[in-house]
Amino acid sequence: MSRLEGKVAIVTGGASGIGAATAQRFAAEGATTVRMDVTPADGVVALDVRDEAAVIDAFAAVSAEHGRIDALVNAAGVAGGGPVHSMDQTEWDRVVDINLKGTFLTNKAVIALMLEQEPSSIGQRGSIINIASIEGIEGTEGGSAYNASKGGVVILTKNLALDYGRRGIRANAICPGFIDTPMMAAVFGMDGMDHVRKSFVDAHALGRCGEPREIAAAALFLASDDASFVTGTAMVVDGGYTAGHQHGIADMLGLG
Repeated sequence: MSRLEGKVAIVTGGASGIGAATAQRFAAEGATTVRMDVTPADGVVALDVRDEAAVIDAFAAVSAEHGRIDALVNAAGVAGGGPVHSMDQTEWDRVVDINLKGTFLTNKAVIALMLEQEPSSIGQRGSIINIASIEGIEGTEGGSAYNASKGGVVILTKNLALDYGRRGIRANAICPGFIDTPMMAAVFGMDGMDHVRKSFVDAHALGRCGEPREIAAAALFLASDDASFVTGTAMVVDGGYTAGHQHGIADMLGLG
């Protein structure tokens, strides 16, 4: 397997969950992969995506060492929300700053570097993959700040595709369903959430939550030359969560 042979990739949020799975898959496919995260871990570059100067310095160091950056996967993110009328502004700012502003800052830094790179043999300078969410394309009870931040990521990504496509930079978002990550475990591990978790799991047409490796596989496609004509999309990888509603009729038809 060498779909990313010779490519250099940065993965933010690379210490766990989707980010860690993506970094592992990219490396297995031949990419030189640099993981970055605010959480300390072996082999991970310390980075707070809200700190523009730190982002610029970290990305410039990767470019200087390896000569280019072919792919950026933004998987850094946090959960958070609640009723808007009672939400503290500091909580809103925390979620939006990490999920949306962090995406803006990392995109800004990598685009500046990609624009200076020589295009590949198929005319491409780089691929940006922003991890959004199905909660960025439809509402969820109590989602507020998280949903707003991920919706912003989707639209920002589409604008990047329009602005930089003719310069050889592709930009796509992935909108995962509910994925079995430490962040999801923390949310559904709160008191009284057992029945809520079951409801979310049952809402997936496949009858289960996703695994980080399944989002990593989508990111691999978008980073590879196989996706050379794919840009501006919000790729839904959700086990059928957004396909529609289930009301027990499939069970009546013997399909349950």
